[in-house]
Amino acid sequence: MGMQVDSLFETFVERRSTDLLRTAYLLTGDRGHAEDLLQTALLRTAQHWPRARAAPEAYARRVLVNLSRDRIRRLFRRPRETSMTPGADNLPAADGGYDQLTDRRLIVRALATLPTRQREVIVLRFFEDLSVDQTADLLGFSAGTVKSYTSRALIRLRELLADSTATTSIGGS
Repeated sequence: MGMQVDSLFETFVERRSTDLLRTAYLLTGDRGHAEDLLQTALLRTAQHWPRARAAPEAYARRVLVNLSRDRIRRLFRRPRETSMTPGADNLPAADGGYDQLTDRRLIVRALATLPTRQREVIVLRFFEDLSVDQTADLLGFSAGTVKSYTSRALIRLRELLADSTATTSIGGS
């Protein structure tokens, strides 16, 4: 007995799944986990389509954030996984440019080091292009908390990316 799928949902998936996968990847730092999260988020969005139809991307994005948080809670209950294995950050580049691919890997690695809430705020604000208020609403924070997390995260990212650039230009990896 299968679930009946609305053609509007199919169109939504076709148009937005790539962007939602990017969001999931930036939240998790792992392509496999991101794909699993997206699949689950899309399934839940389809199951609640009458409610999600008005703003399906916002609904799916909220499910992704919640699933990511659930995953993090589970990870803390079991032995620690190593983060960002070599080659795990191989999302295809839009233009195939190697410099951009290197930059993207540096950014993804830097994002993976941020505390969870800071990473969520950065992903939603700058990669999903949500406003402070939209981000606050989605995460259940105040606008001031979003601004505070954003400020701290950007300072840390600048430090990490400056260190990565210095290491790379000196002859590091």
